[in-house]
Amino acid sequence: MRVFKGEVTTLPPDKSISHRAALIGALSEGTTEITNFSGGFDNQSTLSVLQHAGIAIHQEEIAGPHGRPFRRVVIDSQGLWSFRPPEVALMCNNSGSTMRMFAGILAAQPFRSELIGDSSLMKRPMKRVADPLRLMGADIELSEAGTAPVRINGMRDLKPITYTLPVPSAQVKSLVAFAALHADGESRIIESVLSRDHTEVMLGLESVEEAGQRIIVVPGRKQISAKPFYIPADPSAACFIVALGLLARGSELMIRDVCLNPTRAAFLDILIAAGAGLRIENERIIGGERIGDILVKSSSDIDPLFISDPQVIAIAIDEIPMLAVLSAFATGHFELHNAKELRTKESDRIDALVVNLERLGFSCEQYPDGFVVKGRTRVPSETVELESFDDHRIAMSFAIAGRATESDFDITDIEVVGVSFPNFFELLDSLEV
Repeated sequence: MRVFKGEVTTLPPDKSISHRAALIGALSEGTTEITNFSGGFDNQSTLSVLQHAGIAIHQEEIAGPHGRPFRRVVIDSQGLWSFRPPEVALMCNNSGSTMRMFAGILAAQPFRSELIGDSSLMKRPMKRVADPLRLMGADIELSEAGTAPVRINGMRDLKPITYTLPVPSAQVKSLVAFAALHADGESRIIESVLSRDHTEVMLGLESVEEAGQRIIVVPGRKQISAKPFYIPADPSAACFIVALGLLARGSELMIRDVCLNPTRAAFLDILIAAGAGLRIENERIIGGERIGDILVKSSSDIDPLFISDPQVIAIAIDEIPMLAVLSAFATGHFELHNAKELRTKESDRIDALVVNLERLGFSCEQYPDGFVVKGRTRVPSETVELESFDDHRIAMSFAIAGRATESDFDITDIEVVGVSFPNFFELLDSLEV
């Protein structure tokens, strides 16, 4: 039986905050210093496209707390219109966050640019990017299928906009906000379902609640003064370690310095409500973000998870794959509805989860917006090959289940975990006793 114990101080820095810190730094006037920036592939893609668009960026490793090095990024910029016409198409690799949010900035630059990605990213929907930017006056070209490449004929004088998000999306909200910073007048972004709010927090944007909707106010032609950012540990990465500690009997883990922003930590509320052995300690605020430590003890009696609230799904969308696999292995059951957005991620995550769970002997049924796990009808007697679907969260979710329960299966293209969690397997090895 595998048991995992110890203190976790080497979680990857938060991906979402790292992306936004780099983009806001590039939009700011002066020198932006980012401490504990993510070294994951996606965040490095954001730095790369910024550099190719003329932004000066320096990276180095410095000594940090808990005896581990931190990645320090320094960005020098002259403000909103500091970008230069790139000489090549800007490669975002697998990072949808990079492509979508940077498109909002490029739309306001008076030159032509093009955003491309790897084979997976080139299949993901980009019409939701083009629609609001076109309303602001930018010329955006997509493929016939509404996917990348995203070709942008930017213009300096974008029009202000009042835009209601058709689906909850922090990326689309952010790209509209970044574009609106350049517009000639005040813009408003309206969301009926709250999505992660890092962009508003980091930019200090005003938001108001009216008639059950949240309205974010973006002043136009707003010059941003550079300021330092500290990136806490990624709660989406913490979810995998939480699941490991819960599933592996006799385990106890302390996960340090995790971002506990209410729009990011819904998975903890879901698990605590289901009876999981979790406790939050040492909560504090750093740079406007709530941060704390998570104590995890293995739990043999967790209730099956049923997730259908659109608000919960919007803010826990990245953690759902791990929650689904955790619930299936811990209880034999799981149910999800109103999560159609999962089909537009790095993979069709609904289908990917069902395919792999069925190969492991679980009885499943999927719907356009979710799926249900009805129980495990067999345990394979031979090694099973599972697919990562070139998706880091699918790969890690099943890798955690395999480690915690000593299940016998292989996962294809497992190196994809480096997209968000480069030290994933090294950390698991260090925690096993």
